[in-house]
Amino acid sequence: MIKYKAILTLFLSLLSVNAAFSAEPAPAVISGLTAVDMPYDVGNAVMLRWAINPSDTPDTVYVVHASSQQAGAWVEADRFSASAKTGDDIELPFWAWDGSAMEHAVKVELNNIFGESAAGSVFRFKVSALEKGLLKAESAPVPATPVGNWFRLDRLNNIVLLIVIVIVFFWAVSHAKRKGLFIRRIAGLDAIDEAIGRATEMGKPIYYVPGIGTMSSISTIASAFILGEVSKKVAQYDSQIKVPHYDPIVMTVCKEIVKQSYMEAGRPDSYREDINFFVSQDQFSYAASVDGMISREKPAACFFMGYFMAESLLLAEVGATSGAIQIAGTDIESQLPFFFTACDYTLIGEELYAAGAYLSKEPMLLSALKVQDFGKLVVMVSVFFGIILVAAGAALHWDSFVNVILNLFKAY
Repeated sequence: MIKYKAILTLFLSLLSVNAAFSAEPAPAVISGLTAVDMPYDVGNAVMLRWAINPSDTPDTVYVVHASSQQAGAWVEADRFSASAKTGDDIELPFWAWDGSAMEHAVKVELNNIFGESAAGSVFRFKVSALEKGLLKAESAPVPATPVGNWFRLDRLNNIVLLIVIVIVFFWAVSHAKRKGLFIRRIAGLDAIDEAIGRATEMGKPIYYVPGIGTMSSISTIASAFILGEVSKKVAQYDSQIKVPHYDPIVMTVCKEIVKQSYMEAGRPDSYREDINFFVSQDQFSYAASVDGMISREKPAACFFMGYFMAESLLLAEVGATSGAIQIAGTDIESQLPFFFTACDYTLIGEELYAAGAYLSKEPMLLSALKVQDFGKLVVMVSVFFGIILVAAGAALHWDSFVNVILNLFKAY
């Protein structure tokens, strides 16, 4: 009996040894996995970080899984090779991120996976390492709750630039009120007095054409500013101005502007409601109607200020044949050659935007103009020195220095 028991024990031992040798080895554990809210976002992403495994090969592939409270099941969130997605690949500036090339860092966009706002919800994450399709290592699940961030430290460079511009703006306003600000001479605007004076002497009307733009167009807004100043001078000279309109909303706004200008000039009795009138919202019907008015009335001066397209030459050519002094301005580059050819003076691009401040000498407008010039100067100087520093850093292989310069100039 003892002999049979010994044989049975030996047989069971052999079975257990054989099972141990035939079973696959248990996967290794990926340690150090952390899941935290993605910094400086609206609360829809989580950042996963873990150390790089020196034993990884080019065939190693990492798979990131995510699970929500609602779904419960694991969903594949990302898949990448072992050589990809390190801390250096996260696009955040050096002052807002301390990642390194010795760790994996993965940004998981939860709203793209689960199709809902992720802020405030609890999610679980795990990472698996595959070697030629077989499971090599796996991490324990870790939880994380994404939240929205009030302050974006990655945009610190932008807020510093904004603060500098605000300081310069208030300095410019103060300086403009005390001593005034210098603006270079713009010949086309200096000729406005001459054009209005000529119209007054000849007893002929002035035509102001604000173009075919809507009130949301920057050039139309600039044209409305110029119209206010021109109307004020017309009221002072007791001359006559006519403003044909393409857009009814622009007409309504310009009516109020012209009326206010006549009141500021002390001549409210000279204002007439028919100064601004609607013509047509068809581009070439509008151009043909205005051309007919100019041909019949032979105005002494024509202003073409605002948004113009193919009708620009049609209008300017007829005005030139009528013998009027013509002053034009637009920010549409394709129409500038036609105005150059047919008009006496042409405002080029941003000169149209500066015209309101140039004519009114209003401290706030002058200050805004000076701040824009300051901003352009800062950009040009920064780009110039930035190119030199980046080129020098690249030539000397100072990669960290080059990254610092690029981060400073990056608009996040």
